[in-house]
Amino acid sequence: MLDSLTFEQVRLVVIVYSSAIIPMFAIPILHYRKLIPSWVLPFYIKVFFLCLIGWEIWFTYGLVAGDSVNVRRADILNQIIPLHINGLLNSLADAGSICCGTLLVVWLAMGRDDSIYLQWNWRVFSLLLVIFSGQNIVVEMFLYHDQLADGKALSWAPLSPAGQWFNPTLWEFQGRSIMLASQLPWLIATPLIYLGLIRSFNTPQRAV
Repeated sequence: MLDSLTFEQVRLVVIVYSSAIIPMFAIPILHYRKLIPSWVLPFYIKVFFLCLIGWEIWFTYGLVAGDSVNVRRADILNQIIPLHINGLLNSLADAGSICCGTLLVVWLAMGRDDSIYLQWNWRVFSLLLVIFSGQNIVVEMFLYHDQLADGKALSWAPLSPAGQWFNPTLWEFQGRSIMLASQLPWLIATPLIYLGLIRSFNTPQRAV
C-alpha cells in the first residue's frame, strides 16, 4: 500500500498523524509532571472540541450540502486515514500543534510576558490571527489542495456559516485556489480562542 503513495501523499500522512499524536501524548505528560501551567491541558481539550464541533466533523462527513472527505481525496488516503478518525486527527492537530504551538510562539515573541493573556491586546490578537490564518493558507495550498480544489464542496459548518452558498475564490496561486469556506473557521475561531484563553488565565486556580 505504502509503495503506491506519492511523495505529497506520504508528506500528508506523516504530518497529519504526527501533528495529532505528538501533542496528544506530550501535553498530558507535561501536565502530569507539572512542566506546563495547569490551564494548558483543559484548554487543549476545549479547543479540540471547538475545532471538532465547529468545522472538522462537518467537513469530514459533508453533513450539510458538502462532499465527504472520502469523495474529495484519493482512495489510498482513505485507507491510510480512515473516514471515522479523520476529523478526530485534524481536531487534535488543530488544538495541539497549531493552537498550543501558536500560543507558545506568541508568548515567546512578546518577551515571555504572561500579562499578554490576561486581557485583550490588539497586538497579540493580530499576531494570533496572522499565524492561525497563515498556517491555514499554507495547509490549503500545500497539504490539502486536492481535497479543497474547485468542484469539491465543503459542508456548511457552525464556524463556516456561509457554506457553499457564498464561497468565492479569494485568490489563486500556481493553479491552486484559496476559497472563503475553508478560511472562515480560523478567522472566526481566533477571537473565541483568545477570549477563552483570557478567561483561563483569569481563573484563580490557574498555575502561574
